[in-house]
Amino acid sequence: MSDTFEVVVSRILPVPPEQAWRAWSEADLVKQWWGPTGFSCPSADVDLRVGGRTLVAMRAPAEFGGADMYSTWTYTEVVPHSRIAYVFNFADPQGNRLVPADLGMPPGIPDDGEHAVIFEDLDDGRTVMTIVERGYTLEEARDLSQDGLEQCVDKMAAIFAADR
Repeated sequence: MSDTFEVVVSRILPVPPEQAWRAWSEADLVKQWWGPTGFSCPSADVDLRVGGRTLVAMRAPAEFGGADMYSTWTYTEVVPHSRIAYVFNFADPQGNRLVPADLGMPPGIPDDGEHAVIFEDLDDGRTVMTIVERGYTLEEARDLSQDGLEQCVDKMAAIFAADR
């Protein structure tokens, strides 16, 4: 078995787990945080249940060509306000699976990324949210994903900070 690398990003969100969960379950909120800084999410079709799937579009800023890139999150575990596990795939606009190499992406990105989101209640109105992505075969690919996910989670945290 080859060595793989994980992406792990944690944030303390200033809301209880029930509210933090909404960032994953409500399309209007997903559209506010999905994509790194400068990228937008013009569409999010959310079906957060075991066997369900979310299809999201990430739009690059004009200086990066303005193209849309689609991905799906197919849920394998859903424990409300506690844990979400899903398989991440790149996709076409209809949600059909594409592999990273076919999209001209750098090597090291898994064809089927195993992701988990864990919500830990701090019992003081705050939540520790940790996202783990598994399966990167090159450190460079992991580092790129780590940077992008950090920016997404920063955008998510800003949503909840604005709510206060």
